Amino acid sequence: MACQSCNCSTEGDTKQGKDGAGLEAIRVVLAGQPNVGKSMLVNAMSGSGRMKVGNFSGVTVEKTEICFEHHCHQFEMVDLPGTYSINGFSKEEKVAHDYLMHESYDVIINVLDATHMQRNLLLTLELLKLNKKMVLALNMADEAAKEGIEIDVNQIEAVIGVPVILVSASTGEGVDALLDRVHEVADSRRRQHSRILYSDPVEEEIDRVAHFFDERGYSYRDLSSRELAMRTLMGDPVIYAALHDHPIMIELQPLIAASLEHIYTHHESKNMDEIKANEYTAVARGIRLETVHCKREKRRGKSLTKRIDDILINKYFGIPIFLFFMWALFQLTFTLGALPMDWIDAGFTAFGDAVGSMISHEGLRSLIVDGIIAGVGAVVLFLPNIIILYIGIALLETTGYMSRVAFLLDGFFHKFGLHGKSFIPLVTGFGCTVPAYMATRTLKSEKDRLITLFILGFMSCGARLPIYVLFAGAFFGPDQAGNVIFAIYIAGALLGLVMAKVLRVVVFKGEDEPFVMEMPKYRLPSFKLIWHTVYQQASGYLKKAGTFILVASMLIWFASTYPKVDAPSELGVNQAKLYELEHSYLGQIGHATEPFFAPLGFDWRMAVALEAGLAAKEVVVSTLGVLYAIGDEVDAESSSLITQLKANVSFASAIAFIVFVMIYLPCLAASMVFAREAGGYKYLLYLFLFTTATAWIFAFAAYHLLN
Repeated sequence: MACQSCNCSTEGDTKQGKDGAGLEAIRVVLAGQPNVGKSMLVNAMSGSGRMKVGNFSGVTVEKTEICFEHHCHQFEMVDLPGTYSINGFSKEEKVAHDYLMHESYDVIINVLDATHMQRNLLLTLELLKLNKKMVLALNMADEAAKEGIEIDVNQIEAVIGVPVILVSASTGEGVDALLDRVHEVADSRRRQHSRILYSDPVEEEIDRVAHFFDERGYSYRDLSSRELAMRTLMGDPVIYAALHDHPIMIELQPLIAASLEHIYTHHESKNMDEIKANEYTAVARGIRLETVHCKREKRRGKSLTKRIDDILINKYFGIPIFLFFMWALFQLTFTLGALPMDWIDAGFTAFGDAVGSMISHEGLRSLIVDGIIAGVGAVVLFLPNIIILYIGIALLETTGYMSRVAFLLDGFFHKFGLHGKSFIPLVTGFGCTVPAYMATRTLKSEKDRLITLFILGFMSCGARLPIYVLFAGAFFGPDQAGNVIFAIYIAGALLGLVMAKVLRVVVFKGEDEPFVMEMPKYRLPSFKLIWHTVYQQASGYLKKAGTFILVASMLIWFASTYPKVDAPSELGVNQAKLYELEHSYLGQIGHATEPFFAPLGFDWRMAVALEAGLAAKEVVVSTLGVLYAIGDEVDAESSSLITQLKANVSFASAIAFIVFVMIYLPCLAASMVFAREAGGYKYLLYLFLFTTATAWIFAFAAYHLLN
């Protein structure tokens, strides 16, 4: 082969050296934004190599080609014109795009200005999508050092998935190391793997489309299903052209439409170029924040985002600010949520009385009024609390604050064997465990994902909130209930982190892998996006109340009513009803399992409520309502569930009950999703044993410490 730039004669892609050895030619492309020092770096690398300057075919855009030897290696380099994007419309951008997409080469050297990393990384993220071998050259390392900029090269390399070398074209620092690394990459057959993650909505849809490709067995060239899904969603014309005439497109089209609609909703835009720009900027900002430290902070020209970040992710004040926001959220959840509870309670009571008055058959009336209406009503009663909690979490997410907290907690999480990216699924778990389990798909490390899956149950979901509200109101009073609920949530989260460390040390051994999260710009709260999020969660809660919990309430009513037994005649009315309840199927189950729960201070009714909660945590409240609605103290003025709990349950038992609820296995629907995401039902068995043992031990400790 003849090297076009210097006309040196080679045969079979080799050139005869002085010692007669054959040298394999490596074709290298230099790409970078304008003013990153590419030309100077080319000169520093080539030394005395012969250079040719000309124009790209058909255009007047200048190009530089050069051939040279380095440590017995033959390099052929093409210096592309400086470009901010390979998808732009200027002549330089079109030339860069055409060359990178259609020409043959071995390695890309992506040159970045080490003093302006965030801006330069935008082009890097585009180049990564080409799926080509690449090396990052962080040029102007000497200037970065003078400005007090420290760059964690190893972390950048681990996250981006390609080798990174600090170089200085002006001093020659790192140039030899760069060329050696280029040769290693060219010879290596090991595929470079990026750990870059985009925003949660985008990652969710990438995973959905990738799963579709995997199920259908569709592949394109050497792209992974993730890369293929990402390019499809981003509107890559090459991918769409390949898919256009394939039968898979018939099934793919509605999936893509739904996925794009979800992404559009979260970005409040249908312009994919704008969405991509926002995603790339967020990722670049995240990489800079996690890998670049400036000893001498520039005081002038700070953006509004930077000024806000200086406060909200300050290493001293950031976590206290976050805890204050969460405390305020739980205060609002209880105080505001309590206002409409009396109206909802009165409404269901009146509705039950009205329906009951129209039914003459005692058994049917009891089923509908005491089973269905009372059971579902006990769950719907807490809908205002759920909505307020969802609104608060949605506000924190849509403004871009949650991503900051994930970054802020990254170092803290590493102490427990997790990555800051795990924070997003964990916070999602405060709303509902089902989407939280699904959100762990963004964790590409299998060990990190499994650990996060196992501890997600320690994050109290919205379905557990009614239980906390009930017990906090009964045993601490309205004034302290908000503080108590906040403490429960924080305690559960901290316990989850401790158990993550235990799992990392004992079961999932090994170092946690590095990831960089996207860091979006701050946005004003979007009513449309908040409505979209809250509506989905609240409607899902009501749907569960109208289906799953409805059936569960009917089953609990049946099990608490049958078999019919005759109470001793000497018992009073209330005592007779309690006797019948104890001898029902539900009572028999409770008494059979009572020995397991007795050391925790639970009676058979509390045991039954916990067992019913395995189906759905909301059922715990309705079950307690059925079981404690009858007792010696019941009269016209004292019929509320809170009153009955205070009369029948000790303070120590109540705290132990809260601890057990906080830890034990999530609902049936979440458990099924867990089994699917973890990789099999054997993991569900492990989770059941893990959470039950942990819940029993901590509840036992709480009961005996307070008793």
